[in-house]
Parts: sequence; structure tokens; C-alpha cells
Amino acid sequence: RAALDRAAVLLRIKRDVNRLDNVWGVGGGQRPVKHLVKEMNLLLREYLLSGEVSEAEHCLRELEVPHFHHELVYEVRAGGPGGPGGPRGAADARCPQAVVMVLEGSGEGPVAMMVTLLKVLWETGLVTLDQMNRGFQRVYEELGDISLDVPLAHGLLERLVELCFDRGIITRALRDACPAR
Repeated sequence: RAALDRAAVLLRIKRDVNRLDNVWGVGGGQRPVKHLVKEMNLLLREYLLSGEVSEAEHCLRELEVPHFHHELVYEVRAGGPGGPGGPRGAADARCPQAVVMVLEGSGEGPVAMMVTLLKVLWETGLVTLDQMNRGFQRVYEELGDISLDVPLAHGLLERLVELCFDRGIITRALRDACPAR
């Protein structure tokens, strides 16, 4: 009876669906990909607003999807989908998280912040070499589409890649694979 009462209380809670999923064991890799992408976008937006690396790291761990961390690298975009507060466009729907956030942002601030985040995630092992490579490679492959929406994307990507290489986050081979204008 106690378990049923507890379940009834949890089901009445309208917010914090993620917590409910975790309580009942529906978490991690069992969540839909769209949900995970949305959560990673939210994580990165919050990081850009707060600058709290430890909170971003905690949120990434809480998602329980280490096999999907390449998506975070892909979504490093300043201000989230479509730039600060903007909606995501059709071409944008295919863009990687962390790197694309930088490409859609403006200025050096988001670039430096994302490099710092990627460095910490790299050093803690939350993002592996393979995931880093996969995330950047996806951006490289879609740079043509991204450039249609963000004309300065090539230059921003080159800057991001160079900073990541200088800080030891990516390999020389990955840096050299960056498409040139």
C-alpha cells in the first residue's frame, strides 16, 4: 500500500519529469534522442548564463548517457539553438551541440567559455577522445549548411579548433581535418 501511495504522489507532480523517470528506472539510454538533445541544449545554455563548470559537469553526469556525450561536443553553440534565445531553424536541426552553439554565437566570450567546458569534460573523462572526434567531425561535415545560416561560421570554427588544440583538448589530426575556407 505504501508503494502505491508513493507512486500516486509522484504521478501527481507535474514538473520534474526527469526525476520521476529516474525514480522508476526510465533514464539514461532509454530516453528518446530528442529529449536528450533538448537536455544537452538546456545544459549548455545554462552554462553560458552561469559560467558554472561544475554544475554543467553534474548535469551531464545526471543524464546517464556517456555513449551520447559526443552530442554535447556537437552542440557547443553560443546562446543555444538559433543563437541567444532564438528558435532553431530547419538547417539548424542537424547541427552539433557545443561546437554549433559557438558558431551561432557572437564574440570571443562564448568561444572561451566552451573551450573551458570542453577542457574540464576532457580532463575528467566525461568526454572521451572518440566522442570529441565524433562531435567535431559532425560539425565539419555540416559546416556548409551551418554557414548558410551563420556566414562567419568558418572563422569561428577555426578559432575554436585552434584554441581546443592549444589547450590539449583535440588532436593534431582533428585540428588538421578542420575544413578551410
